[in-house]
Amino acid sequence: MPRILVTGAAGFIPSALAIRLAEQPDTEVIAVDNLSTGDLRKLELEKYPRIHFIKCDVNRFEDISSVFYAYRPDQVFHYAAVVGVKRTTDNPVSVLHDIDGIRNVLDLCKNTGVKRVFFSSSSEVYGEPVEFPQNEYTTPLNSKLPYAIVKNIGEAFLRSYQKEYDLDYTVFRFFNTYGPKQSKDFVVSKFIRAALKGEDITIYGDGSQTRTFCYIDDNIDATTAAFRKGEVLNDVANIGNDKEISILELAHLVVDITGSASQIIHLPPLEEGDMTRRMPDIARMRSLLGRDLIPLRQGLERVLADTSFILG
Repeated sequence: MPRILVTGAAGFIPSALAIRLAEQPDTEVIAVDNLSTGDLRKLELEKYPRIHFIKCDVNRFEDISSVFYAYRPDQVFHYAAVVGVKRTTDNPVSVLHDIDGIRNVLDLCKNTGVKRVFFSSSSEVYGEPVEFPQNEYTTPLNSKLPYAIVKNIGEAFLRSYQKEYDLDYTVFRFFNTYGPKQSKDFVVSKFIRAALKGEDITIYGDGSQTRTFCYIDDNIDATTAAFRKGEVLNDVANIGNDKEISILELAHLVVDITGSASQIIHLPPLEEGDMTRRMPDIARMRSLLGRDLIPLRQGLERVLADTSFILG
């Protein structure tokens, strides 16, 4: 029975990943998380008996090493990290500690016979973009924020361990992903929560900054396809959507879909971390999916069908 380790497993994206992997025949999922920001309810452990949860901090070698040696996973998805623009800019030292987790995971992978490591990098590595769409091979990685630097270091670790120890890897550079189980402090969840409560929807700056929004099913379908098919081997793929929308337009769309009376209020721009534009080249992702991506309005309607986490 294949055994897969997912770190950060009580988070939004990795919990959806763990569930999808556990739905595959004869697959055992070892889910670890220190629960500093994760929510164990997202794993739905009562429904998925092949998910084994262990509270564990990957940044502490004594914690994560015991998991590796007890379970001997075949493949590892290393998704544990401090995430969120404001959270990472407010806690830069905590972000830097994630370098320890990357090193711990890779050292244990090479020492216990793990076949392949899948790493959650981020669109933030591109910094303020210099070309559109942002291509995995031609767009410079020029961000100076601690979070992006740590992700860039993680990518460098993976390339180095592959070259020296023959440890295979895949890097996923995630662009904004949203869905019903997303934490309350991310933009889509924040806007929907405010709209449903009739509260002001707040935007940093004039709202002209653009983003793309990828529904969680598209993210999981693409990343698990890379896993199943053995694609994006020792390589990198953008995982996101390529339909741009301004943050102000997103706010108006949420108000329209919810029928809310919420007012849109502008706050001063963030001092750092709020890039003016994001739009990935997702040719590799489209190849993995083999279908069209879910449109934003349809995805938002799916979120509105299950608001237990957003409102809870």
